[in-house]
Amino acid sequence: MVFFNIVSYILVLTGAINWGLFGIFDFNLVSEIFMGPRSVGSIIVYSLISLAAIWLIISPMITNGMLKLQGNRKAETVRNS
Repeated sequence: MVFFNIVSYILVLTGAINWGLFGIFDFNLVSEIFMGPRSVGSIIVYSLISLAAIWLIISPMITNGMLKLQGNRKAETVRNS
């Protein structure tokens, strides 16, 4: 689940940067990369970004309000002798 959370954050940040570029400079990065806003690559990227956003909304509900970005690690105590 940690893997999906990290990938979702990366995809949602990519979408946010794309929206920012489009809003400020009227430049759509995804459509430039995939040669058009309705190309197959653009549609796949837009779909993945929207699924990632939905995952980030649903994930805390599944894990009782926690969005984990790290695996379970046991804290080790260091004693100075």
